[in-house]
Amino acid sequence: MSDSGKIGKRVQTFRAKLDMSVDDLSERTSLPVSLIEDIEGGSVSPALGVMTKLARALGQRVGTFMDDQIAKDPVITRSAEREEGIASHKGEAQGHYRYHALGAGKADRHMEPFFIKISPSEEREKSAHEGEEFVVVISGEVELQYGKDTHVLGQGDTMYYNSLVPHCLSAVGGDAQIYAVIFTL
Repeated sequence: MSDSGKIGKRVQTFRAKLDMSVDDLSERTSLPVSLIEDIEGGSVSPALGVMTKLARALGQRVGTFMDDQIAKDPVITRSAEREEGIASHKGEAQGHYRYHALGAGKADRHMEPFFIKISPSEEREKSAHEGEEFVVVISGEVELQYGKDTHVLGQGDTMYYNSLVPHCLSAVGGDAQIYAVIFTL
């Protein structure tokens, strides 16, 4: 089963356990019913902001939808062994975010660390969700649209922001790589 299929099945399972309809979940997350149906059907890999909204509404951690097994501490992710997932805001076939979960298997975590490869895209849809994000640009240039402001950051630059403010990260001028840590309350 694909990553999007696993994530969708888990969303559907947790929603059913809570006796929640797709309409109820849509109302709690402010996500369109059609998007939730596409996620549950496995045809869309949700963006991290979307996953965060779904996780909060279902009373789960974001990692619950990505983890296949529990690992004992410390969780070590070797660079060569990272598993890649794909995320996009509108369900593009390929997506422009390729993320590698770095905390997979840690059962009691409150942060979601990722290594993310971002390809340039015309898609600039902002998302907002509970929590905070810390990002380190490893290579390339990244544009952060944060509320009404826009910032361009290069290699070695960092950003730390409140995720409740509508935001969007995009690669500019070519591919970019970042480390991102999402903290949810």
